[in-house]
Amino acid sequence: MGEMTHTFSVMAERNPSDDSGLEAKIEINLSRLSQLFNSLDPSPFHERDLDHDAEEYIVDSAEEIPRQRPLCLVIHLPADQLPNVGSNDLGEAIHNYFDYRKTNEQRRLRLLFRDGRIALITGIAFLFCCVLLREVAFSFGNGTAYRIVGEGMLIIGWVAMWRPLEIFLYEWVPVRRRCRTLEKLSKMRVAIQPK
Repeated sequence: MGEMTHTFSVMAERNPSDDSGLEAKIEINLSRLSQLFNSLDPSPFHERDLDHDAEEYIVDSAEEIPRQRPLCLVIHLPADQLPNVGSNDLGEAIHNYFDYRKTNEQRRLRLLFRDGRIALITGIAFLFCCVLLREVAFSFGNGTAYRIVGEGMLIIGWVAMWRPLEIFLYEWVPVRRRCRTLEKLSKMRVAIQPK
């Protein structure tokens, strides 16, 4: 991305147009505006993808800020670059991008839950079969071999439940958190300031 440098500001600043509280600023220093966007994306300005490094920095910074705090993205440009930049157009392009990313993450969350439901049904059916085979093994006798087979079936059945439990207990949490962050970024205030 060339000469892009960035700093995360932990200082809060009151937004004059918002009475709800203090804004957390995410600051990026650029030598030209084109550094903020993916240079290979041929889309119109309002639909262009952000540069991967810029997106990662903005999202990571936003995740460190408490969820209830409003955000402001401050882009520092050299004075000779400022006249060529429309602040409203830039803000709209950034909002569109993060809204698009939010939609993708929400879809990913829906697909994850769908996969979890399929894995849960499969796991319960497999566990039922394993418990049934365990009972069959115990019905043949009480010897060591039958106990080993029976307990092995029970263990295998519970191992089959590992994937749906992982999805429903842990895996959805970071995706949901990312959706909330992207939602917040799709509405943040964007400001352009001279270096």
